Amino acid sequence: MTSRRAFVGELMVVALCGCNGSEPRKRIGLLEAGSESANRHFVDAFRKGLRDLGYEDGRNVVLDVRWAEGRAERFAQLLEQIDKARPDVIVVASSLGAVAAHSVVKKTPVVFLGVADPVALGLVQNLAHPGGNMTGLSRVFGEGLLGKAVEALREIVPGATRIAILYNPEGAVEGRVAEADAATRKLGLTPIAVTMRDERSLGEAFAAMRANHADAMLVVTDPLTLRHRDAIVKGAADNRIPAVYEFAEFARAGGLVAYSASIPALFERAAVYVDKILKGARPGDLPVEQPTKFELVVNERAARDLGLAVPQALLLRADEKVR
Repeated sequence: MTSRRAFVGELMVVALCGCNGSEPRKRIGLLEAGSESANRHFVDAFRKGLRDLGYEDGRNVVLDVRWAEGRAERFAQLLEQIDKARPDVIVVASSLGAVAAHSVVKKTPVVFLGVADPVALGLVQNLAHPGGNMTGLSRVFGEGLLGKAVEALREIVPGATRIAILYNPEGAVEGRVAEADAATRKLGLTPIAVTMRDERSLGEAFAAMRANHADAMLVVTDPLTLRHRDAIVKGAADNRIPAVYEFAEFARAGGLVAYSASIPALFERAAVYVDKILKGARPGDLPVEQPTKFELVVNERAARDLGLAVPQALLLRADEKVR
């Protein structure tokens, strides 16, 4: 017969691990830069990655998701809340989110994704040996990727010579703007820098494009521009400015064309890093990866509305066509 003391001891063990005899559940914090309504599919991709590795939210892991709603000023506060819950690992999306995590999260392992240049931002020592408590997946940085995006736009609008580069000056994307400037100049185009700080400033941004006779537009993505992608896409359509975007989500929202790394694929891959860390790996020993899956999305309906013909060669290369 089991003694009362032994029985009480067994109950205490179960209460502490919350697992009825199974392994304790690991806690994963996740900070998504955007809104749940617009970016839920990113988190769904992360959950899929976890499931493929044997993790299920509520069974052997607890996933604590916070949404920044495209407001960079909220990152530090949300990360403090996540870290106070003592997670085993924190996942953070976007360059701004990773920079905030570097300042706020000192000991908990951090997996970042979608970071433009983690070395230049001071997040890791180098890509092969990050050191510290952070690692993850970068975006492809440099002129090449942006150049391919602009080339896709020029196939649709071959006569374009002046391209507006729309960006958020508070989005810590100075390097990205310089890359966009260099990429457009390399193709013989004249770049025109245009800023937006919120949705209300979009009217002024498009007025500046018209005043500077912009033939087309390239949008540099950060949490703010991604959050307001519907308004940006609508503004481009209303002002009849053909536009290329860094995120496929813009083209799916009605934008003309997008070429980028697959963000859902990055979220899914982030689960692999989480798995390794939960099994004892140190973030500083896990090399930072660059994307391997890219998406060319062409919105044929947007092209028709602008009176543009999409070349068959571009349609054949497209990974997705929005009709």
